[in-house]
Amino acid sequence: MLRWVLPRLFRIRVEGLENLPREGPYLIASNHQAWFDPAFVLVALSSTVPMVYSMARRDTVFNRGWKRAIVRRLGVFAIAPQEGELDLTGLGSVYHVLSRGGRVLIFPEGRYSRGRRLRPLKHGVAHFALQAGAPIVPVALEGIDHLRLGSRVTISIGTPVYPDPPSWWNPTRRVLKVVESVRRALLTAFDRPPRPPRTKLLTRLRGRWLALTGRRDR
Repeated sequence: MLRWVLPRLFRIRVEGLENLPREGPYLIASNHQAWFDPAFVLVALSSTVPMVYSMARRDTVFNRGWKRAIVRRLGVFAIAPQEGELDLTGLGSVYHVLSRGGRVLIFPEGRYSRGRRLRPLKHGVAHFALQAGAPIVPVALEGIDHLRLGSRVTISIGTPVYPDPPSWWNPTRRVLKVVESVRRALLTAFDRPPRPPRTKLLTRLRGRWLALTGRRDR
């Protein structure tokens, strides 16, 4: 339903689909601009990609009944850390999905950012990648922080980050190395080179074709 509705409400442009791993589990690390970010990430992915799961704090995204109804259908499950303690059930769910070859979407900033200004990344995504041996696919979202009908949303998929720091490094150094690699990959995804310009006639014909078929501008 989302793949049909959202492209008709917004001008969605997806770049870098060729960077998605063809098989095996992987993590998707995206910048975070709004509570409905997962909807746009899922719409950007190919329909052949299996279900993507994500996690969100119970006291924020799950704090309204209508939000719960929507995000649960997007594969989002709740975590409820208390007094600085991790939600072990939620973390176990991530490893369970990865062990079955699934995909997990994570917003390592933890809080909303604006534009290309990333907040400091939390280390959880690196721990998951190192423990599960799964690559991290960076996804940069632009335009969602100022969303309105008909506005352009650009979703750029960057080159995967593989968790392969030297095994002799201590765990803290390995985690920090992966986190820094993810941060750099996200910033690089924002700056993907633009496509060659189309001719005016080709642009008009393509626009009519997309309007008739309901496809996204890729």
